[in-house]
Amino acid sequence: MTRSQWNRRDWLGNVGAAGAGLMTAGWSGLALAQKPLTVGFIYVGPRDDYGYNQAHAESAALLKKMPGIKVVEEENVPETNAVQKTMQGMIAQDGASLLFPTSFGYFDPHILALAPKYPNVRFAHCGGLWNEAKHPKNAGSFFGYIDEAQYLNGVVAAHVSKSKKLGFIAAKPIPQVLRNINAFTMGARSVNPAITTTVIFTGDWSMPVKEAEATNSLADQGVDVFTMHVDGPKVIVETAAKRGKSVCGYHASQAKLAPQAYLTGAEWNWITAYKQIVEAAQTGKPHPNFVRGGLKDGFVKSSPYGSSVPEGARKQAEAVRAEMLKGSFDIFKGELKDNTGKVVIAKGQVFKQTDMALEGMNYLVEGVIGKV
Repeated sequence: MTRSQWNRRDWLGNVGAAGAGLMTAGWSGLALAQKPLTVGFIYVGPRDDYGYNQAHAESAALLKKMPGIKVVEEENVPETNAVQKTMQGMIAQDGASLLFPTSFGYFDPHILALAPKYPNVRFAHCGGLWNEAKHPKNAGSFFGYIDEAQYLNGVVAAHVSKSKKLGFIAAKPIPQVLRNINAFTMGARSVNPAITTTVIFTGDWSMPVKEAEATNSLADQGVDVFTMHVDGPKVIVETAAKRGKSVCGYHASQAKLAPQAYLTGAEWNWITAYKQIVEAAQTGKPHPNFVRGGLKDGFVKSSPYGSSVPEGARKQAEAVRAEMLKGSFDIFKGELKDNTGKVVIAKGQVFKQTDMALEGMNYLVEGVIGKV
């Protein structure tokens, strides 16, 4: 544990709950009027995980270069009451008036417990959980349509795969994860409808042993191209490469971990969302409660193609990307069936990326081998 972690998590306990409440209330009001704006970032894992936390940390580093901004950070904060202590510490000790608690499990109950207590502090959560009807207005969510980049991953994977068996290693079957699995599979099946994607859920965001076991298990079953939705893809990428398999990355670029195996990847570009939320705080505009964007908005991007990606794969992926950038490509449209044969999107029905129905996705599409 670093000194800053000890300070933030334990300081409130040392001064007492009542005193902390008074001090933090004063700090939150003062922080709004102070320059520079102090912004706190909280990560569930290490900032150099080649994945989810690194993607946030890289954009936080860019934010530090903006005028009038002071950034404080804390890594390896679990999805427990520890994150409440960290948030309170950032408010009380650092004067933070805008917090980015980035992990999915930070929202409920932790952000929801603190937001009403600190009405002058803005809480921007990464995920799709904020609800206008029942959640505080000083909280909100931001996310990106990275399923677009995963669809492109699928197009490339289908061109490269010889076995026509793809593998997807995922943490939890929440809507954002299911959306990525489905988009990846649909991208692949747009190239070859006979392709399948086998999914293994590990149960949590960072489970290195289970991730390695899942990769080896799928490789043993003939899977020759992998992708994932876990916090740190490093283990999956390196394990797949050792088995002579190919990989489409996720969150950030893992190309340098396995340059021969790495095909492309779906990456975040969080600075775009950060700027919208930070600039609202700086100018006193209402807190943006619902921030979303895809490829055309600069929220997500693809890793450069690896040397083993054939020209046909590049051309097809780039043709789809061009349609996405124009806003004329819809991933989820009917008729679409899940992997039990049930129609989940009726013929003629089209869901735009902004449609809230997609944020509640609870199915796996045809072609996916696995259960929610």
